[in-house]
Amino acid sequence: MVKRYGFIGSLYLLYCLIRTKLLFPKARLIRFPIDVRNKSGMQIGRGFTTGKNCRFEVENSERNKIRLSIGEGVQFNDFCHITATEKVSIGKNVLLASKVYISDCSHGSYGMNGIHSDPAQIPKDRPLITSAVTIEDDVWLGDGVCVLPGVTIGKGAIVGANAVVNKDIPAYTVAVGVPARSVKKFDFETKKWERIIR
Repeated sequence: MVKRYGFIGSLYLLYCLIRTKLLFPKARLIRFPIDVRNKSGMQIGRGFTTGKNCRFEVENSERNKIRLSIGEGVQFNDFCHITATEKVSIGKNVLLASKVYISDCSHGSYGMNGIHSDPAQIPKDRPLITSAVTIEDDVWLGDGVCVLPGVTIGKGAIVGANAVVNKDIPAYTVAVGVPARSVKKFDFETKKWERIIR
């Protein structure tokens, strides 16, 4: 370990390993610092790994209600941010690149469900609108992806860097853009990613 990371890097990793096992016994490695608000509202699967400066905000109005669920073998890179007010579920073996943002809530509603918030009202005072987010197993989210409330990302999907996911992404597809849309789908017969013709 010392050859690969140097002496200071090895001490840092040892510190992180010890602290991980004390605070998150099921996790493999949490790289500190990390910001966790309401740990009792989180459920973390075995082998969970994070990069530095990740932030997890979990609503705590009902004590010990699980609002953020993270499956086994999940890996987050640096600066990931998740807000869970209703429910955010992340499946097994999900990979998040750096600076990914996932939220199940919004300050106000802007046409969703026929509800329109008043723009004259201060944004922080607008009612909090929530809708659960589900990220199924084996999903890969690229750098800077933003996942908005009410979205399901299907099993094995890949979302390209800086995409904004505001609608469901089907399983086994590649989605890119703002807003994100599927551009390729895996064909299990040919074993190839085929372009989606629109």
